Amino acid sequence: MPSEVIGYAAQNPEDPLKPYQFTRRDVGPGDVSIKIAFCGVCHSDIHTARGEWWGTDYPIVLGHEIVGHVTAVGDKVTKYKVGDTVGVGCLVDSCLQCEQCEKQHEQFCDKHIDTYNGPCDDGTGKVTQGGYSDHIVVREEFVLRVPDGLDLAGAAPLLCAGITTYSPLRRWGVKKGTKVGVVGIGGLGHTAVKIAAAMGAEVTVFTTSQSKVEDAKRLGAHHVVISKDEAQMAAAAKTIEVMLDTVGCSHDLAPYLGAVTIEGVYIIVGSPKDPHPALHAFPLTTCGRVLAGSLIGGIQETQEMLDFCAEHKVLADVEVIAIDYINEAYERMLKSDVKYRFVIDLSTLKK
Repeated sequence: MPSEVIGYAAQNPEDPLKPYQFTRRDVGPGDVSIKIAFCGVCHSDIHTARGEWWGTDYPIVLGHEIVGHVTAVGDKVTKYKVGDTVGVGCLVDSCLQCEQCEKQHEQFCDKHIDTYNGPCDDGTGKVTQGGYSDHIVVREEFVLRVPDGLDLAGAAPLLCAGITTYSPLRRWGVKKGTKVGVVGIGGLGHTAVKIAAAMGAEVTVFTTSQSKVEDAKRLGAHHVVISKDEAQMAAAAKTIEVMLDTVGCSHDLAPYLGAVTIEGVYIIVGSPKDPHPALHAFPLTTCGRVLAGSLIGGIQETQEMLDFCAEHKVLADVEVIAIDYINEAYERMLKSDVKYRFVIDLSTLKK
């Protein structure tokens, strides 16, 4: 039978999140039931809670950076058993039959289902509900194994921020000695720095804030450029082979694009509410630069990322909070007042 679950939900775009009881489907033959230990807080959660992207179906339980322990499995499940430490990222289903699914790019499947605010046809509600809750039921193929030795709170943000930055670095062939640039040093940016450094890249951080210079170096950056300093930006021209733009608000790309080498690539992974200012073609055409985007990663690649992070001891820098602090956390995130990711301890969720 379906089970009753407690979580925190946005009821509409304006009001604070508050406790919310809802129903999860029963554990089917191919399903895994997970008691959630920690859930990271992503900026996407705020955009969705406040209806800033595509339509949000309220009430909505946010959270797609989920780690916890298996409490039950269906009789056809072969990869997991009760007690296993597992994770769930941004996806909970796809068709598994189309060209993109066959390429292990489930995030590009036309029928993929997001962990929250995705279409839900299991009879329990209108949309999928996320990880700000005590447990979740997920199809086996979309459950990830969390390697031994990874701190669970620090691992949770890897399920979104980690794969969002790992995937484009891997796709564009980053290796030892590659000159990688990271624009912005927030939730995404700080994981990008750590992962690129672990890959052996020479990492340059571009930030507007002088106060973040030492912290960027602590995270693994070899160089830091203050983007408001014209002399520093001029010195950085055509030095970056792979540039990752992690900024979550609208901004002018042109100055940073000028730092990319001839035939280098500029990859957008931040997802602002508003469009970036128009970009002239010349910075691209005259230097043969590539302007690209990237969206999380497939399930196989996400598992690869977790294994890589375990091997190289990469974790997010987190501030662990109780669930009833979530509204204050949202306000602090909007002020960039967190280093660098909030993570909810779901043991604080009271029945």
